[in-house]
Amino acid sequence: MEITVCGAADVALLDRHIGPPGATSCHARRFARQERGESTYLVAWRDGRPVGHAEVRWTGCDAPAVRAARPGCPDIGGLGVRPEELRSRGIGTALVHAAEELARERGITVVGPGVAKDNPRAAAPYARLGYRPLIDYVDRWSSEGTDGTTHECVDPCSLLVGESRRPAPAQRSTAPAQQMHGHPRGTQ
Repeated sequence: MEITVCGAADVALLDRHIGPPGATSCHARRFARQERGESTYLVAWRDGRPVGHAEVRWTGCDAPAVRAARPGCPDIGGLGVRPEELRSRGIGTALVHAAEELARERGITVVGPGVAKDNPRAAAPYARLGYRPLIDYVDRWSSEGTDGTTHECVDPCSLLVGESRRPAPAQRSTAPAQQMHGHPRGTQ
């Protein structure tokens, strides 16, 4: 497995292999934020196919409660691994470690993912990595269906915070650092 920063050509592959379907691609929206310098969108690859993703939003979470409780804290969001049979195999953990490494490179020592309160499976890997709940908040976001209809979503969430510490050698991603920052497959 390797982890790279998303390139423009990667968006179509992400849409094809890791939906979700919609009139406007969530991967395209994340890539656009990256292009504006607001985030870094990471992609995990296995055998030349995208199998996971995570976005580090340098601007942090939009929720006012989070901004007040932890100003300037980057948000790790959009963490996903697909297909489902690849879950619980370290891909999500490797993405979190890659996000933490990017934060350390910027001199940032604390990052904070938001996790839906009704999704304990999503919170479990963060707990294993030492992330702890800081504050509950309501996340508001929209998604677009395949017919172009916008759906407004409201999720009760918890902000988890953890230090961007260097993982133990056995936990590190197998991807060399230069692969995370470049596009070795020619997908720039």
